[in-house]
Amino acid sequence: MKRRRLTMERREALQGYVFVSPWLIGFLFITLGPMLFSLYASFTNYNITSRMDFIGLGNFVRMFTADSLFWKSLGNTLYYVAFMVPLTTVFAVLLAVMLNQGIPGMRIFRTIFYLPAVLSGVGVYILWMQLLSPSTGLINTVLDFVGIAGPAWLFDPDWTKPSLIIMKLWSVGGGMLLYLASLQGVPKQLYEAAEIDGAGLFRRFRTITLPMITPIIFFDIVTSTIGGFQVFQEAYVMSESGEGGPMNSMVFYNLHMWNKAFEVFDMGYATGMAWVLFLIVMALTVVNLILAKKWVYYEGGDR
Repeated sequence: MKRRRLTMERREALQGYVFVSPWLIGFLFITLGPMLFSLYASFTNYNITSRMDFIGLGNFVRMFTADSLFWKSLGNTLYYVAFMVPLTTVFAVLLAVMLNQGIPGMRIFRTIFYLPAVLSGVGVYILWMQLLSPSTGLINTVLDFVGIAGPAWLFDPDWTKPSLIIMKLWSVGGGMLLYLASLQGVPKQLYEAAEIDGAGLFRRFRTITLPMITPIIFFDIVTSTIGGFQVFQEAYVMSESGEGGPMNSMVFYNLHMWNKAFEVFDMGYATGMAWVLFLIVMALTVVNLILAKKWVYYEGGDR
């Protein structure tokens, strides 16, 4: 009986491995394998056409000491993340609160505000380039109509990154949908009890609504931060010749890494940049996880 039980356990284990084998094969050859290859390549002078000569920390030394665009691209990316993440989070929360009202026809408005999140790609960027045109764009036309001189937007180094952040605010429908679902899960009894105790609208929002949706806020902040560090397409399509102009104001980290990898084929250096970015994002994620214990509240009362 013991031998038979062991045979059945081994058979079940083998069946389990068979079922997960597609994921394991994909992970080994599509994720883990390329990651290990890029880690080794970051310590070489790999440029596709020549052999990979090991140079140790040479790429990282050059990155931190001799490449001014590395620091410029990192600064641009940090600026973008620092403003984009809180603004999109606040805007999505407020939008979800407004769309959570029991008003007839609200489903239509929810659909309208969510639609921009579905649209993506080069077509959206070209549309925004036309909207942000200094002379013929709709935004500056409206500003001029009310007596405000609109900026040059994508042609002014001081306004390029704010332009991309404004464009990002336009597509917060995905986050809005998450917050909307979370708001509808807040028990109505809490609001009724608070109203009986004399709590006003803003006090109910601060003491009930926000604490109850903090897990979704935390999730949104983490994913938005990771996505913000991966900004690339916007700058590649909307900057001058895809080089991050004017005056390198849109040279984001991923764009600089792309140019190093596929413009000058300095693959070893580019993979080194990728691992530095991975460490930065991982460190920020760990910090978020640590800080979450102080402000994220769960239904069971555990932080």
